[in-house]
Amino acid sequence: MPGDLELNELAARLVAIDSVNPALAAGAPGEREIAGFVAGWCADRGLDVEVVGGDRPSVIATRRGSGGGRSLLVNGHLDTVGVAGMDGPYDPRVEDGRLYGRGAYDMKGAVAAILLAATQATGLRGDVIVTAVADEELASTGTETVLEHVRADAAIVVEPTDLKLAIAHRGFVGFELETTGVAAHGSRPDLGVDAIRKMGPVLVALEELDARLQGGPRHALVGPPSLHASLIEGGQEFSSYPARCVLTGERRTIPGETVDQVERELRAIAGDAALRIGVSREPFEQPAGNPFTELVGRAAETQEYTGVAFWTDAALIAAAGIPTVVFGPAGDGAHAAVEWVDLASLARVRDVVLRTAVDWCG
Repeated sequence: MPGDLELNELAARLVAIDSVNPALAAGAPGEREIAGFVAGWCADRGLDVEVVGGDRPSVIATRRGSGGGRSLLVNGHLDTVGVAGMDGPYDPRVEDGRLYGRGAYDMKGAVAAILLAATQATGLRGDVIVTAVADEELASTGTETVLEHVRADAAIVVEPTDLKLAIAHRGFVGFELETTGVAAHGSRPDLGVDAIRKMGPVLVALEELDARLQGGPRHALVGPPSLHASLIEGGQEFSSYPARCVLTGERRTIPGETVDQVERELRAIAGDAALRIGVSREPFEQPAGNPFTELVGRAAETQEYTGVAFWTDAALIAAAGIPTVVFGPAGDGAHAAVEWVDLASLARVRDVVLRTAVDWCG
């Protein structure tokens, strides 16, 4: 079997635990069971363990150094998206060097890799701190909570990057636009005002804005910004003029863009529609010349840097003043009906994290 037997077995055990984010799927169990498993596994291997976050727990597991060295934070998330359309999402199976199951790629395989790296990081002066967090798939409350308890001199987030060293990713801004009409019987156009029809010009304007964004300035590592409509709802019943229509959308931002900038763009095209800005996260960029970035590059045997299109908790960690990079395994199927991670790449992630710890923590 490719990779490492202990690593493969631990990754499979994590996949077998249902940890769907309850904010994404009604009735989902969340992170309590998997956090308990991770906490117990770490305590049994001599790591100092703290569980934070109440009903949405995250685990902080620390391999204590002898003192006087720099600390390394290694971050991965425990929650997953839902499993609609999947065949045996919690029945991990290995085929052709790939581990299949929900979360194998995004990102329980990588969590297994950093847990093993921490147990093997012995004889160092600085601490190696693993944070296995809740809620990354929605609001990242887990990493926010962890950062209230942990400080570190540098960090690696092990989201999947196909073994490339990522130093930038996009942010996002959620928004709602609402048009209002006048409810009336469908036979009374003299009384009714159609809120859904009023949303039509707004949708056209959003499409035009997205075209301008994607045809405009690009970031060297993550490409152009973008915008899309996500959900739309409105109306009361078939035979009535709809009094209300609400569109939910998402604007993906690139380094250098701000939430205020996005709000101004949307207000300029909203017309009479009411605009509400929802959850947002800043984009992330780590300087290529940062000493920690270069150190991880040496551990990974690359000085080529990339960006990823998706958002990660790296942005929160970097915003806390901690130099941060993203480096994770290869695979496919994040949020898809078929998800897998390459087992050999998990061993590679473990080894790169361990080498980084040895060089950084001393």
